[in-house]
Amino acid sequence: MGIVNVTPDSFSDGGLHATVEEALAQAMRLIGDGADILDIGGESTRPGADPVPAHEEIARTIPVIAAVHARWHGPISIDTMKPEVARAAVAAGATVWNDVTALTFTPDGPDVAAELGCEVILMHMQGEPRSMQVEPRYGDVLAEVGDYLLARAEAAMAAGVARSRITLDPGIGFGKTMEHNLALIAGLERLAGLGFPVLLGASRKRMIRNIDPSATEAGDRLGGSIALALEGARRGAAIVRVHDVRETIQALAVQAAIVSADQTDQNSANKIARPTNLTNG
Repeated sequence: MGIVNVTPDSFSDGGLHATVEEALAQAMRLIGDGADILDIGGESTRPGADPVPAHEEIARTIPVIAAVHARWHGPISIDTMKPEVARAAVAAGATVWNDVTALTFTPDGPDVAAELGCEVILMHMQGEPRSMQVEPRYGDVLAEVGDYLLARAEAAMAAGVARSRITLDPGIGFGKTMEHNLALIAGLERLAGLGFPVLLGASRKRMIRNIDPSATEAGDRLGGSIALALEGARRGAAIVRVHDVRETIQALAVQAAIVSADQTDQNSANKIARPTNLTNG
């Protein structure tokens, strides 16, 4: 999943794709680099971010979605918590609603998702963007995040969203310390075991700077972002949401080649070790 932020204040690329032309050019670059899905957002959810009115979010994103949809028929995701924005985005060509509030921003969120019939990504966030990083606390972060996501999936299905259209996102960096983030990534297999595809969005995030203090700028975190994507994929993530599509695809391809070679060697070893059944003749 390639990221296209049509915002002035996103933590990594705020202001870089603020016009329709710039955002479209970025979208086409990501598609050319091999993105399977584009995630287009018009409201920053970085720590401390202020909310954006729905009409402004629509004005930022819908022309971009329409322009991309006119040139590409792959899946387009709208990154929004507002049903009003999701409705406009689906009308313009989006087929995925990526919601950081897991359809809780308004009471009718699950009903709107069911009505739209789109794919839904349900993310965990403790608190809200302006305050989510102020002393987040958990007893057992993996269990609590898993329980929350499962409950939100059940709420969506109760409203009429098909199970096959639901993906879960543990919300790396959304109301979590670095230790919480690492525990969630280490336990990703457990979240994948809930029976839904899992999305991992850790690209360029602050946890990389916490591990490598020299990575003060978001653009300095490519190595850490790739490491997180590889580990996420190894532990069961079905989708990785990234800024650097070409580099991540290359890393995943190398990882897959190594896994394939290892499996081939194991199969060969099994054939050599298997005893032959001989009969007396």
